[in-house]
Amino acid sequence: MENFPVINMENLNGEDRKATMEKIKDACENWGFFELVNHGISHEFMDTVERLTKEHYRKCMEQRFKELVASKALEAVQAEVKDMDWESTFFLQHLPQSNISEIPDLTDEYRVVMKEFAKKIEKLAEELLDLLCENLGLEKGYLKKAFHGSKGPTFGTKVANYPPCPKPELIKGLRAHTDAGGIILLFQDDKVSGLQLLKDGQWVDVPPMRHSIVVNLGDQLEVITNGKYKSVEHRVIAQTDGTRMSIASFYNPGSDAVIHPAPALV
Repeated sequence: MENFPVINMENLNGEDRKATMEKIKDACENWGFFELVNHGISHEFMDTVERLTKEHYRKCMEQRFKELVASKALEAVQAEVKDMDWESTFFLQHLPQSNISEIPDLTDEYRVVMKEFAKKIEKLAEELLDLLCENLGLEKGYLKKAFHGSKGPTFGTKVANYPPCPKPELIKGLRAHTDAGGIILLFQDDKVSGLQLLKDGQWVDVPPMRHSIVVNLGDQLEVITNGKYKSVEHRVIAQTDGTRMSIASFYNPGSDAVIHPAPALV
């Protein structure tokens, strides 16, 4: 199996630009996923986001998850569980309106940091959409405009933790699915793995890398690119030890955006 595509964004500024753009194009056409390094979000800031997310989980979410598991007697299941995922989550909405001030249990520091994180990820998502435009031969800003609708894009972050699971063969961390939206940027745990994508009929691990951002394409991008770029099925495998952190930000078309293949690609 060829290597999972890792894109060094610093190489977009020099003589390696052409080869790097080619690598992004290949990843979009054949993988639907790639991993970014040197993406412009500082390592210190990412460490702060990770620390606060893990602290919040331990303080506010872990006990609740244990109670849920006990109430459903999941420790003792004998057959595959198909109607739930082994994950503990909450959702932050950023655009068109933020809900960060309404989420209970978040410390002031965590709220401020997640607002800042959202700004940085939004900027990176829009940068990536323009790189995709360039590769597709679409005018700069085409994809951002296609997502815009009358109120701008829908943008939010799912903060998830995948606790240790006693029966990973019977319960998935997150069942197999494609993402319905646009472009997804994931900051994931670099120690506990679990994310897999389906490539050529086989499940392939998305390697955890420190300070990287994993990018995948959603169904709406597959539609706009007329099937040139792929929205790929993926899942999270629960692990018997270690809690995996996942902070996935979804930059999606606005609720009234009309999505259709770009005329230039038909």
